[in-house]
Amino acid sequence: MDVLVVEPFDADVLAWLSARHAVRYAPELAQQPLAFRDALAGVRALVVPPSVALDAVALRHARQLKLVARMSVGAENIDLDACARAGIEVVRPASASALAEAEFAVGALLQLLRRVPIVSAEGLLVGRELGGSTVGIVGLVPASRPLANLLGAFGATVLGYDPAIHSSDAAWQRAGIPPVGLRELLQGCESVVVLLDFYPRYTGLFSERLFEECKADMVLVSLGYSALFDARALARALNGGRLAAAWLDSVEPGLLEAGKPLSHIDTLQVTPRVAATTRESRSRSAWAVARRIDTLLKAANQRGAGAPAAAGAAQVDGEAATQPQSDAPAGPAGEPRSA
Repeated sequence: MDVLVVEPFDADVLAWLSARHAVRYAPELAQQPLAFRDALAGVRALVVPPSVALDAVALRHARQLKLVARMSVGAENIDLDACARAGIEVVRPASASALAEAEFAVGALLQLLRRVPIVSAEGLLVGRELGGSTVGIVGLVPASRPLANLLGAFGATVLGYDPAIHSSDAAWQRAGIPPVGLRELLQGCESVVVLLDFYPRYTGLFSERLFEECKADMVLVSLGYSALFDARALARALNGGRLAAAWLDSVEPGLLEAGKPLSHIDTLQVTPRVAATTRESRSRSAWAVARRIDTLLKAANQRGAGAPAAAGAAQVDGEAATQPQSDAPAGPAGEPRSA
């Protein structure tokens, strides 16, 4: 068997891939860990959902595996080091969900600005408009550019910050986002959207000291992992009024349990990682993943069974991932992630 698909998959894309390779579609294996490991024998390409752990133990059952793919950019369920040691390419669509995330962020901002009122100069409780305000984007990722474009269409001013990208980097100009320091961004923005990719060194990045820098009544929307925030500091900022409201689309298990700092805060909105998931984004992701699988397996067949495939993690561009018009894979595959 060439390909095992455990993730729910677009039917048209699955048919396209099945016409070119031997494919087993078995999403039920996501709930059957032992059967899943047994099914890995002989598989050369694998598509897994976030709920399925692919660790070193599982990889011992997958001696022929050349590629593992996720339908989303995250890889928290995949042992990347073990895959690299085994020469297995890890594929994630880099920009297939960018527009979905940008639209979600704008919708969340609009809701919070209107639904959570502030006191006006006349002493009235009123909502606010997105147009004419200044919005900070923390994290220069594929969703940053479409988000900046949408905010600009509303008439908002956009500022940006990313701890890993210098202010002189040309990526800021390509995205159309003026870079500033994080404190300057927090001090000057009525709203902030956090898109930053999570790494352990960013744990608790948004601390008590940073929240003290926030402009009064600031609105916060985060599509990044909640570990980016010091939970106690975020709770104090919300309860104390420094933040008017916050929306977290990615919350770690147990963070909202009774007795925890963020439990029962009326001005905190939480959703279960839905920003990136739309009908259109999943279709783009499926085509991007399918084309990369097709490219790799064809190349492996041409090299011969004994030739090793390139190892590493690949971010596949899914922004223009539409149905190919011929048997040849359409567009580039395996490109590095870019903003």
